[in-house]
Amino acid sequence: MFVLFGPGGAGKGTVAARLVAEDPVLWLSRSWTTRKRRPGEPADAYVFVDRPTFEAQVDARGFFEWAEFLGNLYGTPIPQPEPGREVLLEIDLQGAQQVRRVRPDAILILLKPPSADEQAARLRGRGDDEAHIAERLRAGAQEERIGLLIADAVVVNHEVAQATADVAGIVERYRSAARGGGDALRPTVGDAGGASHPTPDDVPEGS
Repeated sequence: MFVLFGPGGAGKGTVAARLVAEDPVLWLSRSWTTRKRRPGEPADAYVFVDRPTFEAQVDARGFFEWAEFLGNLYGTPIPQPEPGREVLLEIDLQGAQQVRRVRPDAILILLKPPSADEQAARLRGRGDDEAHIAERLRAGAQEERIGLLIADAVVVNHEVAQATADVAGIVERYRSAARGGGDALRPTVGDAGGASHPTPDDVPEGS
């Protein structure tokens, strides 16, 4: 299982969609959310549901991970990929921490924007208002700090094609290690992360 996580404005959705389009083995899980669909946002970006529907799924233990962030619920259904496919999750920090606890073998890849200014510009580009952007930037700084502690690898998304290629390279390195029967690779040149995976208490909510 591969997990692509990071703050809003990091471009996770775009990179994840491009990655699965280029790699037929990867299977992308589509998350649920109670937030409203943004103008121009693809209908399949999430499964958009109301809060009672989401909470019923929680009660039915239908989520692999879920969390509340800025008043909205987000969750990943229990993955059900086709045989022979590898799961790719596209989530935020709190979801990645939950995955680390239940699937310590999952490969966590932190995708981060090149700067706070670029993150803000991307959030404006998707239609977020200034109050939400300011709140998201504050949370994003903390998400990045904690994300660096739990990530197996880190990619800076300067540009979508470059970031997709970088993530694809990390995926292939871990696949090669698994085929060779060796231990999981630790971060290499160009990546960051650590062998231990603490789960600090001062975590911003989000998924």
